[in-house]
Formats: sequence, structure tokens, C-alpha cells
Amino acid sequence: MPRKTKQAPTKSHGPRSGWKGILRFGLVSFAVQAINAHSREGDTVAFHQLHAKCHSRIHYKKECPKHGAVDNREIVSGYEYAKGKYVEIELDELRTDEEKALTIETFISPDELDPIYFDGRMYYLTPDGNAAREPYAIFARALANQQRYGFGQVVFSGKEQVVVVRPYEDVLNMAMLNYTAEIRSPQEVVGELVAVRSADKKLKLAEQLIDSWSEDNFDFGEYVDHYATKVKELIEAKLAGRKVVAPVEEEEQPDVINLMDALRKSVERHKSTGSGQRKGAKKPSRRGTGRPAKRRRA
Repeated sequence: MPRKTKQAPTKSHGPRSGWKGILRFGLVSFAVQAINAHSREGDTVAFHQLHAKCHSRIHYKKECPKHGAVDNREIVSGYEYAKGKYVEIELDELRTDEEKALTIETFISPDELDPIYFDGRMYYLTPDGNAAREPYAIFARALANQQRYGFGQVVFSGKEQVVVVRPYEDVLNMAMLNYTAEIRSPQEVVGELVAVRSADKKLKLAEQLIDSWSEDNFDFGEYVDHYATKVKELIEAKLAGRKVVAPVEEEEQPDVINLMDALRKSVERHKSTGSGQRKGAKKPSRRGTGRPAKRRRA
């Protein structure tokens, strides 16, 4: 009899939802799901921890001293109220119907929220059910037309989070934020700064350098993870038994010079070579250096 080949596991139809609830805009509400916007697939190279002597995988097992290995579905949260005594806690018992919803409390202009408050977690909100599709599409378009973010709170992963709901390519994106108390003061980290006069020649040169190096048609999609490619090449070389040679620096680093000379030479170098602007970049317009002007409400 021919040997039966082991079939690869079938892939799921899509990414799994990390949260389900009701999205509320005033008296309007509809069901949504939150899908992680960050993909961990593609060019990501995964490594495993090995024992250096034999290259065996290092395992981390979840075990009960009475029953041995346990499945994640059998694990619950508990609070130790006395030595070795626990009470089982199910946090969902604390959540009211109101807390199971994402309620938008106000709308803000994007430039009112500094990027330092974003904690890096991004989720696509998708309509959950046919009844949610029309109100979802209406509010996604309305937010885009008004150039506004919806600001609110939601209980997510066992914690009350502040979030913004914003339009992104015709869909709703939920971005998690840090509370103000979770952000260190810049003065606490940096300390006292040097006073800069507006007439300082070094400041004028720095502004000139930034202005000449700016692009109006910046394309973020042109940037790729070159380091991941190098890692893959290293793996292929190791598997093929080839010797890996460290790359040689192509350009010699310039000697350290004073700030004024560094700024002047950077401006002159850009004027002569155009090295700061990629091929096809348009001449930047002079738009000033302040924050974007807020839209006036009608």
C-alpha cells in the first residue's frame, strides 16, 4: 500500500478577533470586532532557544504539581488571600453591559493628539453582522470627511484603555493610547536644555538643511526590512556550509567637526549632490514650521 502523506493543517479563514463589543456614537450603536492590525507573518524570521551542547529545543511547560501538564483552557486566574489558599476570579463578572462597549465620548482633530500617547497596539474594527455594515460605513466616511478621531474608553485585556477610533482607507482603526500619567515628562529625562536664540546662525542653517532635505511625495511603502533579508542570507549560507564574511563599510565616517561646520557642509553637500532626495521626488514647498492649522467648524 502506498504510504499516506501527512496533510498540512488547513489555514483559518482570517485573523482571529481579539475583542467583540458595541461601538457607540451618541445614540447610535452597532456591533464590531477588533482584529490586530499588525501582521507577524511574511518576512519575519523566528528563532528558537536551543541547548548549546546538543541543539535540543528548550521547552517551557505549564504543570500542576498534582495533575501534571495542563492545557491553557484549564487555567484560571486566582487571588491568594492566605498562604496557599486561593479564590478563583473571573474578571468578566465585573463588566457591565456599558463596560462591554466602546463608547466615543468626544471627537478631536488629529493634530490635538501627540504621537507619544500611542502605545503601538492597533486594531481594525470590523462590522459584526449584517446589521452593523451600514452604520459602520457611514461613520467611517463621516470621520474621514470631517478629519476627526473618535476618543473614548474601553475595557480591553483586563484593563480600562483610552483609545481613538480613526478612519484608515475606508475602514475604522482603533489605536490604544497611554494615559498621561504613564508618560514620563521630557524634562525629567533630558534635563535642562541649552537656550536657542531665534537669530542664531546655526538654527538658520539647520532649518535650511531640513527644508532642502524635505519631500512632499514621501512613500513609506518604499522602506523594507533589509536586516531580515540579511538574516535569511546568513541562514542560507550556514545551511550551505559557506563561510560568512562581515560586510565592509563602504563609506568612511567623517571626522568630528564643530556644529557650525557640520551644518554648513551638510547644506553644501546636498546642494551639490541632491543626496537627501530620492529619485523622482518633487521640489518641496515652503509650508512653515508650525503645527497644522486646526479645521474650523462650520
